[in-house]
Amino acid sequence: MNVPTQNTQNHRHVCDHNCGHDHAHDHDHDHDHAHDHSHHHDHDHGPGGSCSQCGHDHSHTNVKLTQVFVGLAFIVNAFLVEWFFEQGTVLADFSAMAGALLLGVPIVLTAIKDLRRGVLSTNELVGVAVLASFASGNYIEAGVVAFFMLLGEVIETRTAEGARASIESLIRLTPTKARRILQGREEEVAVRDLQVGDVIRVRPGDNVAADGLIQSGSGSINQANITGESLPVDKKAGDEVYAGTQNLTGVLEVKVSRAGHDTTLGRVRDLILAAEKTKLPIMRIVDQYMGFYTPLVLVIGALVWAFTRDLSRVIAVFIVSCPCAFVLATPTAMVAALSAAARLGILIKNVGDIELAAKINAFIFDKTGTLTTGRLAVSRLNPLGEVLPAELVRVAAVAEKYSNHPTARALGQLAQEAGVTVGEPVDFAETAGRGVKARVDGRPVLVGRAQWLRDNGVEGDFLNSVDLNETEGYSLVFVALEGKCVGWIGLQDQTRAEARESLADLRAVGVRRIAMVSGDRTPVAKRVAQEIGCEEVVGDCLPQNKVEYVKQVKGKGYRVAVVGDGVNDAPALAAGDLGIAMGAAGSEVAIHSATIALMNNDLRRLPFLVRLSRQTRGVINQNFLLGVLFVIGGLTLAAMKYINPIVAAMMHVAGSLLVVFNSFRLVRQGEELEPFQAPTASGDAGPGQAHDHDHGHGHGHEHGHTHAAPSTSIEFKPRAPRPA
Repeated sequence: MNVPTQNTQNHRHVCDHNCGHDHAHDHDHDHDHAHDHSHHHDHDHGPGGSCSQCGHDHSHTNVKLTQVFVGLAFIVNAFLVEWFFEQGTVLADFSAMAGALLLGVPIVLTAIKDLRRGVLSTNELVGVAVLASFASGNYIEAGVVAFFMLLGEVIETRTAEGARASIESLIRLTPTKARRILQGREEEVAVRDLQVGDVIRVRPGDNVAADGLIQSGSGSINQANITGESLPVDKKAGDEVYAGTQNLTGVLEVKVSRAGHDTTLGRVRDLILAAEKTKLPIMRIVDQYMGFYTPLVLVIGALVWAFTRDLSRVIAVFIVSCPCAFVLATPTAMVAALSAAARLGILIKNVGDIELAAKINAFIFDKTGTLTTGRLAVSRLNPLGEVLPAELVRVAAVAEKYSNHPTARALGQLAQEAGVTVGEPVDFAETAGRGVKARVDGRPVLVGRAQWLRDNGVEGDFLNSVDLNETEGYSLVFVALEGKCVGWIGLQDQTRAEARESLADLRAVGVRRIAMVSGDRTPVAKRVAQEIGCEEVVGDCLPQNKVEYVKQVKGKGYRVAVVGDGVNDAPALAAGDLGIAMGAAGSEVAIHSATIALMNNDLRRLPFLVRLSRQTRGVINQNFLLGVLFVIGGLTLAAMKYINPIVAAMMHVAGSLLVVFNSFRLVRQGEELEPFQAPTASGDAGPGQAHDHDHGHGHGHEHGHTHAAPSTSIEFKPRAPRPA
């Protein structure tokens, strides 16, 4: 029935999206405390809010809630007058007639509008039932029937809106005002007037008005509405921030990189709302057969009249036959699933992907940036001669201090954790892909590849200290002091703390094949696979090799999901049945290259996605069963006169609400995903994982394999960051 309540909201959203794929994310949050919360949300509810064939438009209506209850008051008054006053029949009839008109006219007008458009829907069934009750002189019955139909519509509308709340909440935190810094002065401007390149100030408690990079200041950012992370993230100069996220501490100055409709938040919301408009194959089939449904019910009603000459039975048949529960079965479940996924930072761009995810039985992962963090960490120190480990770290960290290479960051991090003071290098020079030169404490230092040291006059057989078996899979840099090699340092790309648990969960939900493909050397890939519990691994893969591998697995009958960063793995993602991009926040390429985008890097979202899709499929099946039972059972009872039109209306409402509430259960899925607690590191580190990339700026890594005597070599497991 197409009588929605007046609950329109216009949400004007400001959305910005950064295309850069920078692992040091900079989150910009500018939120003016004086933001205008009269947000104008364009509610385009798509299938999730519309029982199209049934006439249900769950977002817009010409009927106010007050009109419904005023009409009810007239009907109740008619009951009371008839009950208490024997001579009050005329007054009761007038009261009932007024109530029936207030409640029934909107329904009849909607049916007439459908007929004028050439659309024959179940609006006509309810309209005919109301008119028949009214024409028969049973005004109370006509009013009560119309009331229950309208009341059901109101409840369904408000319940369905609750399922969409997590999507609309993406917009509500975006401010309408921003503090722009112009020529050193702060001015308040409308967010829609911000331009790329503007600098905005974000105070504690403010929400960010646009995507951008922090130019100065630091703060703790709540970005749950973008990435689904439940814990705040510390941000500093050079990090990226997103529109709609909240700055909890510190004053930030942010240079706008994307504003208006181009923000990450805006793109995410637009894609989710677009997903609501997509349809599953079963939904298209329902739409197709609903065209025959109304004529069929009219024929059934005619047959009931022909055999019984009982108008009450015919009216009850028309009312109970309205298949709202049946038509709402799929879209309400899909909207609830989209909302649950969006709350955890899972962007699903087509509802058909939810159905497909339920059938996935094979996962193929890229390594770097997916199963690993993509950041190097020191995993082994091997000082030579009488050099102490702390001195080896200090000399190397000082020499590397001015480099932007991942090795330099890893050495600086280790020195900080170990409490080693890192001074300033002198005469610093860097050769891309080879190494660095500097003077530390007045002495010349070289840090880089073994060949780099030899090319710069370092003599000796220092590679003899390398044990090829023990160091297979490490990225190695050598350190020379005053022309003599004083040790080497092994670095690894850290596996994600939750990787092993997530892969085990995938197996637990029925995924039969899990593989890792990587462009790194096979020994490196195997080392990572061993640590995370992945039995199938392929290394030395070029992009075309990954695509061929995906096609090979699909050729064996598997439904394959490919998981990567969405940038370097776009061909492989496209080759899978389902392409999932990790860490897509701030990367437009990642969002658009995959069918599903995870806005954060928490691998636990993957088994959750599989479970959610299967639960959604189960809920849809339950909803269809409920809808069919209510229609068939109601038709039978109405035709046999076990129920009157009023009870039929109550049954119709009950069936629709049962479906909506059943679907609504999906919204709360995933609340158990609390911040991951990484296992306590043990003294004996397990096998590590290596990062085989030369990052292009700075020195390269020697993947020759080195290991000194156990008494002088220190091996430890680097700590991986914990996902929120």
